[in-house]
Amino acid sequence: MTTEVILHYRPYESDPTQLLKIAEKAIQDFPTRPLSRFIPWFPHDGFKLPLKPKRSPPVISEEATDAVKQCLTIAEHAVKSQSYDCTVDLLEFQPNLKKKQHLIQSHTLNEQTISGNLEKQSEEGKRHKKRSWSVSLPSSNSTENIFPLSEKLQDSLKALNLHSFYRARWTIEHTICNNQTLEDIWAKLNRIIRHNELPSCNATIQRHLGQIWVFCDIMYCEYVGNLLKGKLALTGKINLFVHKYGVIFSM
Repeated sequence: MTTEVILHYRPYESDPTQLLKIAEKAIQDFPTRPLSRFIPWFPHDGFKLPLKPKRSPPVISEEATDAVKQCLTIAEHAVKSQSYDCTVDLLEFQPNLKKKQHLIQSHTLNEQTISGNLEKQSEEGKRHKKRSWSVSLPSSNSTENIFPLSEKLQDSLKALNLHSFYRARWTIEHTICNNQTLEDIWAKLNRIIRHNELPSCNATIQRHLGQIWVFCDIMYCEYVGNLLKGKLALTGKINLFVHKYGVIFSM
C-alpha cells in the first residue's frame, strides 16, 4: 500500500530537512489511550430504575382525546382554507408602471380619507387609542422621604401574614376624579410616573370599568397613596387591593 503526501508550505519555510520532518509527523498514527470504565454514581441492578417520579402520569380519557383530535382537525382545515397572497398591493411586486401609479394614487386617497375621518373624531376618542400601560424607572433617590408604614396598615399585614414587598394596587374610581375625566387623570398620572415620582409603580387604565389601577410595593403604598390624592386632586377614598386578599387598606 502506497501513500501519496502533498505538502503545502510558505516560501520562507523551504528548508528540506524541516519539510521532511513535518511530512513524517503528518503520516504518523495518532496516539490512542484506553478509556476508563464508566461506573454510574447510582446503584443499578438492571431491573429497577434509580429515579422514579412520585406521581403517576395523568390519564386522558378517550372522550377527551377525541375532542382534542376534532379541534385539531377543524383548526387545520381553517388554516388550509385561508389561502392569500401576501404580495397583493405591494408596489415592489407590481411589474407594470401604470399599475404602480394607480396603486400609489389609491393609497394616497385612502390616507386622505382616513385622516379626514380622524379629524371628525372627538378628542376623547383620540385619547382612547393611546397605550394603556405606564411603568416607572428604578431610582434610589425616590425613597429618601418615605416614612414607615402606619400602625393600622402594619396590623393588617401581620393579620394576613403579608410581607412588605408584596405587590398591591390602588384603585382610582371615576367617581372621585373631582370634575375631571378619567382620561385627564390618566394623563396627569403618566406625567408623574415619567418624572419618576412614584417608586416601584406601574399603572394601567381600565376604561370598561371606569378605573385606574396603580401598582406598587406595600412598603411604599401609603407614600404613593398620599401623593396620588395630592397630585391628582382626588376627592374620596382610594382602596388598596392585594390579590387573593381583597381590599386591605383605605385612605
